[in-house]
Amino acid sequence: MSVTATHKGGILALRNIEKTFAEDSKKLKVLDGISLEIGEEFVAILGPSGCGKTTLLRIIAGLEKPDSGVVEVQPAGARIGFIFQFPTLLPWMTVLENVALPLHVNGLSWSEAKEKARKYLTLVGLQSFEDFYPRELSGGMKQRVNVARALAIEPTILLMDEPFSALDPLTAETLRSEILDLWTWGVTTVRTIIMVTHSVDEAIFMADRIVVLTARPARVAGIVSVDIPRPRDRRSQEFQKLEDKVYELISA
Repeated sequence: MSVTATHKGGILALRNIEKTFAEDSKKLKVLDGISLEIGEEFVAILGPSGCGKTTLLRIIAGLEKPDSGVVEVQPAGARIGFIFQFPTLLPWMTVLENVALPLHVNGLSWSEAKEKARKYLTLVGLQSFEDFYPRELSGGMKQRVNVARALAIEPTILLMDEPFSALDPLTAETLRSEILDLWTWGVTTVRTIIMVTHSVDEAIFMADRIVVLTARPARVAGIVSVDIPRPRDRRSQEFQKLEDKVYELISA
């Protein structure tokens, strides 16, 4: 069974995505007919641990292939940025070089790549740290470098795999707000954000819609629209009602 959600301004469509991992004689089905349509919006994906949320994100990014089903992106060939759960910085490169490297690999000269990298380091507040090495940065600063690197390739779609889970609560809250600001102010090329999270609170605080997956093999249990103006007050009745609604879907 597949459940399809629609949203205006189609950017991404998942059509009946299925995925099974096999090793020797063992098979583990993780995704079972996932169908979604995502527009210019912020979508959070919630579900039990091990249900296949990260696998689905990796399939969207092209890092994994589904066994069946189709991923459609509009416009065709649109760039996809990926922010991983943990910083994936090269320790022998400076902050500036880490952000510039993907740009250089994609054809820019080092000088052009570094110039563009500086723009995105400025956006995340790290313009004064371009000559630092990863070992000299805090966890939050490393994740900001990850954000800058993902934005520097100028993606249409930004994927985030629990990007705040390894940070202390204060740093995580600050970075959540900064990413929302960058997106809502339209200062980047990103039109769509898809975030995997285990936190219902985080999903409601950030997303326009929340896709709740079932336990493995994952299907779409339901989709919740978050029609609360930003910035959102976690203490409001509307926020609390949505929390109850999402938890009902998760526990169903």
